[in-house]
Amino acid sequence: MTTTSYNCTDRDQRAEGLAHAQRAIAAKQCVVMPTDTVYGIAADAFSAQAVATLLAAKGRGRSMPPPVLIPRLQTMDGLAADIPEAGRRLAEKFWPGPLTLIFHAQPSLTWDLGDTFGTVALRMPDDELAGALLTVTGPLAVSSANRSGQPAAQTADDARAQLAESVEVYLDDGFRPANAEAPAAGVPSTIVDCTGERLRVVREGGVSLAALREVAPDILGLGEPAEPGAAPAEGPRE
Repeated sequence: MTTTSYNCTDRDQRAEGLAHAQRAIAAKQCVVMPTDTVYGIAADAFSAQAVATLLAAKGRGRSMPPPVLIPRLQTMDGLAADIPEAGRRLAEKFWPGPLTLIFHAQPSLTWDLGDTFGTVALRMPDDELAGALLTVTGPLAVSSANRSGQPAAQTADDARAQLAESVEVYLDDGFRPANAEAPAAGVPSTIVDCTGERLRVVREGGVSLAALREVAPDILGLGEPAEPGAAPAEGPRE
């Protein structure tokens, strides 16, 4: 496979890169794209073959299924079921942005993201280039563009150094997060599990617990037990 990188700060290369990335996704190949947090490796969320290729590129098994990035808020209802009102309020407040919400997946969907146990993790990224790609491809399974256990890629070159020829297209749009004043470790999205009786933070990240509680006052913090004296809840497996 011939890997191609596009400098998306150039208007012509951006257009060519988006078109090539759209073709690659349709062909069940992987692409690297910027997000508002770090660079991600993306594949067609509805293709089991494409998702398996993504996981293999990262050196990751089915026990760590990738989240799904969506182009607009309304897509949430097509992919998730039994959305609690507090979860919907969080999406309306913080999307697009660094917040991932775990819901029950629509049972009618024929997809295989890995061992999800009937759930799906959704996010709408606050990134112009990511949004442009998602608009033409539809929902994408996206994980950080790095080999499992290695630092998340904050540039397309970082991603290429780790993923090499396993990716068809690299969309290079500069450092991520774009608003960082100086290079620093990429901050991931906050992950909230919306499938239980109470919403629960399972990973801390770009949206603080205090900000979440302004919208959903009853949300449980990372490791916080639902009842006093109960055992702390486990976070996501890394």
